[in-house]
Amino acid sequence: MFANVPQVHASPIKVHYTATMPLLPSTRLGPYEIVSAIGAGGMGEVYRARDTRLDRTVAIKILPEHLSSNPQFHERFEREAKAISSLSHPHICPLYDVGHQNGIDYLVMEYLEGETLAHRLKKGPLSSDQVLQYAIQITEALDTAHKHGVIHRDLKPGNIMLTKAGAKLLDFGLAKVNAAEAVSGVTALATQTTPLTCRSGNASRRPQVCRHPAERPRVAAFGIRICIVDCLPDPDACAFWTEAF
Repeated sequence: MFANVPQVHASPIKVHYTATMPLLPSTRLGPYEIVSAIGAGGMGEVYRARDTRLDRTVAIKILPEHLSSNPQFHERFEREAKAISSLSHPHICPLYDVGHQNGIDYLVMEYLEGETLAHRLKKGPLSSDQVLQYAIQITEALDTAHKHGVIHRDLKPGNIMLTKAGAKLLDFGLAKVNAAEAVSGVTALATQTTPLTCRSGNASRRPQVCRHPAERPRVAAFGIRICIVDCLPDPDACAFWTEAF
């Protein structure tokens, strides 16, 4: 699930953790052995780990004890697990397992070698061919999610991983999961013309949650359009993409 990190070899250890202590290399969470930290954010930390049963590298996203006691964080963590577990698509990072140990909730996901779209864009714009390729892949991933009643609601370059196999959609922590609201997909959204009205965020960039349930899939379509614009430096090209999409 995230970037490549050199592996560390050491014997397994047992440690009692506090809210501020990261997991150390060789720490065990069930059958998973921590190798190294990948990153951290407001929802917890992500680690590279080894599945000792299948001898494969995985990514583990943990919700530490001090956050799991917070109902809002715990609900978001469970929402992400349920959202990903209901989906199977080559451009969505899959969920392998879930677990709880020593007050720590964790998700086990595919380990992805590559970089986020946000990180890639710091190096410069993408070619038109690359933008088209990634846009199609992420649109297809979102289309699958929408057909299963899952609305991502946090689409941005930082949640798109670029790998040798193409783009992968990450982080369903803000996803709306409701099979009753399954829709035909993002391909039908471009014909809807009702203006988006959002509760939070910058409406000119990426609205997170819209007032009306029927508009929620349109936020994902809007997010794809903005991600495409972020990738292209040419104003004329940006105008083409935003109008065409």
